[in-house]
Amino acid sequence: MPHVGRTDGLIHSPIGAAFALLSAHEPRRPLLNLSQAAPSFAPPAVVADRVAEVAHAPDGARYVPQEGLPELRSALADELTLLYPGTVDHEQVLITAGCNQAFCVVASALTSPGDNIIIALPFYFNHDMWLQVEGVERRYVGGADAGAPDIELLAQSIDERTRAVVLVSPGNPSGAILSPDELAAYFELCVTHDITLVLDETYRSYRGTDEPAHALYDQPNWADHLVTLHSFSKDLAIPGYRVGAAVGDPAFLAEAMKLVDCVAICAPRIGQEAALAGLRHATEWRGEQAARIGARQRHFEAAMSGNPGGYELVSSGAYFGWVRHPFSDRATLDVVADLLHTRDVLVIPGTAFTPSDERMLRFSFANLDEAEIDELVLRLAE
Repeated sequence: MPHVGRTDGLIHSPIGAAFALLSAHEPRRPLLNLSQAAPSFAPPAVVADRVAEVAHAPDGARYVPQEGLPELRSALADELTLLYPGTVDHEQVLITAGCNQAFCVVASALTSPGDNIIIALPFYFNHDMWLQVEGVERRYVGGADAGAPDIELLAQSIDERTRAVVLVSPGNPSGAILSPDELAAYFELCVTHDITLVLDETYRSYRGTDEPAHALYDQPNWADHLVTLHSFSKDLAIPGYRVGAAVGDPAFLAEAMKLVDCVAICAPRIGQEAALAGLRHATEWRGEQAARIGARQRHFEAAMSGNPGGYELVSSGAYFGWVRHPFSDRATLDVVADLLHTRDVLVIPGTAFTPSDERMLRFSFANLDEAEIDELVLRLAE
């Protein structure tokens, strides 16, 4: 094997590790798979129809402008302006090949090796992995209980090499939601210290409310200190089409676009056309899916309220339940393997989202129906 560089020692995706466990497993009963949060349902018909139309078009497989289809940039800017206080312009939108790429190009454009970024715990594992491979110091704030990070402790973590604070709301893996007031306070802290707030809003449609997630776009010169990240995968059930977005200062996004050019040239047109069709014509469908998953969350919370088998639901939201297992004398990876081999339940270990073992598990409940959630509780209690 050739010499390995910066990826040496980097963990593999916990999703891949879960599937590797599954490949060696012989289930005794139907598997309850809570490992991945990708939608298990088909996209709306209007999206599928548009994909088929573009696939047959003479220019359907060509490159698009690096910053994204103009119509999609405008459609997302218009939606954010409609749903949030303040204004977002199409020039403040960069379309990327998924929200993961949005984070990677934004983080790399913000930092040099030796800089640091502050990450709220529990973190999204790909964020932490990317900063590690880029040689950026990760400074963790908060704890495994998924509460809002203490702003005074966060302020104490900032120094002259700090470039950004990274927040995810609703959280992955926790589902926890930061309030508009909390987000405003974090933003003001970033303004004070002349750093950037990077806010991942992949699950913004799954907050259980139509109220705005924040009013940050209404702040004077918001784009000087804020980059928001967005995904179309969950809203439109198109994770495989790889389309996301970063929203921020146009001059900064032009720097991030240099990295998009090195990796993907541009986000795939087919995904961008799918997202555009969804933004234009599937608003009602999106609302129905969010309401359905919200009802699933309430059923999951009620089912877990009795701490079946000692498994404690610490927080939940969007697609996720953040659960503490009861075994203080066992490694969480062993608990995950045991749940699969003895109860045919597949989950992700919390060690993928925290720097140490805090006895946490991520349950992606959104792809289970109510009967399966009830069955999950019975198996946990065995």
